[in-house]
Amino acid sequence: MAFTGSVYSQTDTVVVKVDSAMSNPDSKKPKTIAKKDTVVRVAGEKPDKPAVVKDSARLAIEKMPGQAARRSAILPGLGQIKNGRWWKVPFIYGGLVGTALVFEFNHRYYRDILTELQVRYNEKSNIPDGREHNPEYANLDETALLSGRDFYRRNRDLSVLVGLGVYAINIIDAYVDAKFFRWDVSDELAFKVKPSLQSLPTHASLVPVPGIKISLAL
Repeated sequence: MAFTGSVYSQTDTVVVKVDSAMSNPDSKKPKTIAKKDTVVRVAGEKPDKPAVVKDSARLAIEKMPGQAARRSAILPGLGQIKNGRWWKVPFIYGGLVGTALVFEFNHRYYRDILTELQVRYNEKSNIPDGREHNPEYANLDETALLSGRDFYRRNRDLSVLVGLGVYAINIIDAYVDAKFFRWDVSDELAFKVKPSLQSLPTHASLVPVPGIKISLAL
């Protein structure tokens, strides 16, 4: 049996995969990315104009008004405490407690007068009513009772509005106070009223006249 074959030479190509860590040992090391400033572009601003750059401190200051308002909305006075204006907290709670007491007072008398009117109405209509007359209103007729009922009901409703106003002022005050956190309130910014002498011409001579000088220092 005969075998016929051909022998030829071929150059083999060996592909060696090199790990990136072998060629660059620093590739697997954790990279520290420097914190960059936030770039904010105003809406409608031309692209060729330089963008506004705000650092982290600036962004934190801009968030302060919203944070203070939310804190005072959740708990009245909390925003003022965070702003360093703790002395405003007694005024806020004084207003809230005061309106609550006014509400309770007017609501109590409104309910008493309303109950007396219901008892008298049921008595006239021969409707059984287990409640008794209030001796405090024995000398008042129905017209006076109706007037008193409307009076206390109106004051009660007004006290609710005043309480809501105090609550809203608490939020607005915290927002505005945080908004002007970096506002210059030094002695140079002042509205000053001082006595002065003004020279007025009288008969070809200058006569000093006392007056008041108002100056606004900016």
